Amino acid sequence: MGAFFRECGNNFGMPQVQLPIFPAGVTHINSEVAFEERDGKVYYFNGHLPVFVHEKGALSTFRLFSTQLVINGNATQAEISRAFGVPLVTVKRYVKLYREAGAAAFFAPAKKRSASKLTEQVSQQAQELLDQGLAVPEVGRQLGILSNTLHKAIRAGRLRPGKKKIHLTRR
Repeated sequence: MGAFFRECGNNFGMPQVQLPIFPAGVTHINSEVAFEERDGKVYYFNGHLPVFVHEKGALSTFRLFSTQLVINGNATQAEISRAFGVPLVTVKRYVKLYREAGAAAFFAPAKKRSASKLTEQVSQQAQELLDQGLAVPEVGRQLGILSNTLHKAIRAGRLRPGKKKIHLTRR
């Protein structure tokens, strides 16, 4: 089975976004709430009354509104999961996000992690060692940093690759 996934080019190292499914026609979330995708927009109904609409591709808006349905008691997390074909853990994650950070959290830019290990001082030390001709793994060992962190800094241009050592062979 592993060969099948390699052939398809799947990379299971990175999580993939699970997009909601909006089937044709009216789909019931439960006995009171339903939705319908029409002309690239998703319409939500409570009974026969339309209560909300958003673009089909507006993932943040979908997450906010489906979370609102749960928070307000109009649908359960399991009902949202089944109706839209998203994992239950995803629904739970967004309900938790709403409860902890509010509606604005759905539209905030993704947080970027900083290179906390690679401070300015450590970067200078790493560059000096690279300039002396030490290999990246050796620089990492000496400074207590993963070589992967140093390679990322080199690719990003924060560090210059070290000078290659020339090994002279004796005859």
